[in-house]
Amino acid sequence: MRSTHLEADGPRFTLPRASSAAPARDGRVGAVVAAALALPGIAAAQNAPESAVLGLKYLYYKDYQPGLDRIEVNSPSLYLLTPLGRSWSVEGSLVVDSLSGATPRWHSSISSASRMEDHRTAGDLKITRYFRRAVVGLGVAYSTEDDYESRALSADLRLSTDDNNTTITLGTGYTDDIIKPNPGSSVASDEAKRSNDFIVGLTQVLTRNDIVQVNLTHARGRGFYSDPYKFLDRRPSERDQTALLLRWNRHFDSVGGTLRTSWRSYRDSFDVRAGTLGLEWAQPIRTVTVTPSVRLHTQSAASFYVDPIPGTDVPPVVSLDPPFYSADHRLSAFGAITAGIKVVVPLGRSWAIDAKADYYEQRGEWRVGGDGSPGLAPFKAQFYQVGLYYRF
Repeated sequence: MRSTHLEADGPRFTLPRASSAAPARDGRVGAVVAAALALPGIAAAQNAPESAVLGLKYLYYKDYQPGLDRIEVNSPSLYLLTPLGRSWSVEGSLVVDSLSGATPRWHSSISSASRMEDHRTAGDLKITRYFRRAVVGLGVAYSTEDDYESRALSADLRLSTDDNNTTITLGTGYTDDIIKPNPGSSVASDEAKRSNDFIVGLTQVLTRNDIVQVNLTHARGRGFYSDPYKFLDRRPSERDQTALLLRWNRHFDSVGGTLRTSWRSYRDSFDVRAGTLGLEWAQPIRTVTVTPSVRLHTQSAASFYVDPIPGTDVPPVVSLDPPFYSADHRLSAFGAITAGIKVVVPLGRSWAIDAKADYYEQRGEWRVGGDGSPGLAPFKAQFYQVGLYYRF
């Protein structure tokens, strides 16, 4: 079962653009479209794609702690988007990845780390119908690995005003997961987890150079949330998660660049409270677009997270009263920084390549707005991605 918790451009592709300042068909709103490029589902939201896109992407991920190389992931993926007539499109992706390394059993303990290997195959398919001022999409997804199986359904609706300056997004999803722990875990039989997800969003063009987006998401999950490979890890069987995402993109005509800003506020029924600030600058340099980025994250600990015994990296012995208990450092109070850069290079009229590198570091003392959890070793990770795309 996957234990990595960082986000990257996973199996779902973001199609590269040759320039974030590319002119629109209507010159009056060229900068608005340029600023909107990072807002998913907004650019050309009401029109079916005019050409097909085939993409191949490779992701390499590695995390580590002092004295311990932990998880390593190699993940190639394939993506296809194609129009079906004038009013339909279909898109899908396939990813096959491998994971290996050591996972700490307690907090950041090295002595108790155990080796693990896993392989995952996942795919998704989505069909979209385009109307004059509306877009309807239906999707399915499936993922399987050694000890985990997941099935998902989704539906979304986008409605736009006549001037295309305002777009409302509504969406829902259902996920059915089966946890099948390997021998040696703390769970004797298969477990299930099911969740319902909802989103409502608003995207608004403010000026020629400004566009904002507000998304409210809520997930209601029921089932098995404990880690079967951690001793005495027992978590509630219900988890409700709510997040508010704000985006503001500002295009600067003087330099042709676009500033993309975001703020995500998160809370759940585990009592985790988190905030994430994201900043990107997309700068065209001739035909190449370079986008440096930084993301700052801070969160409180879950109500049932336990700190290690002072002066050690091991958890205290507990009576499980109250019944919930976890020493998983992902549920601790910490702050984190992610810094990265992405480069998009067009190769003629039909081909494009992009490359991205990110560095992540997490520390308890970096938490903002309260004390971080003590006794945690620094956690670091690196992402490297490269993608090749062909339009036809």
